[in-house]
Amino acid sequence: MLDIKKNREGSKLEFALDGRLDTITAPQLEEEVKASLDGVTELIFDFSGLAYVSSAGLRVLLSSQKTMNEKGRMVVKNVSEEIQEIFDVTGFSDILTIE
Repeated sequence: MLDIKKNREGSKLEFALDGRLDTITAPQLEEEVKASLDGVTELIFDFSGLAYVSSAGLRVLLSSQKTMNEKGRMVVKNVSEEIQEIFDVTGFSDILTIE
C-alpha cells in the first residue's frame, strides 16, 4: 500500500510517499505525477515514510526525472539507508538529485 500526499505551491510540487512503491502502487503514483506536472518547474519526492521501492517504482522516478529535465528540476529527499542502497546499486544515485 502507498499513501500519496500532494502539496503544490505555485510552480513547486511535492509528493510525500508513505508505504511501499512497488509493482502494485507504481502505476498509481505515475498517473498522479503525470496529471499534476502542468506548470511545475520543481518536483520534490519526500521519501521519509517510504519503506521500499521496486524496479517499477524506479521506472516511475526515471520517467519523472526525464520529464523534469525539460521543465526544471527534481529532488528526492529524506531517503532511508535501504532505499539509498538501492539507488547506489542501480546507479540511480548518479541520475537523481538526492538531498
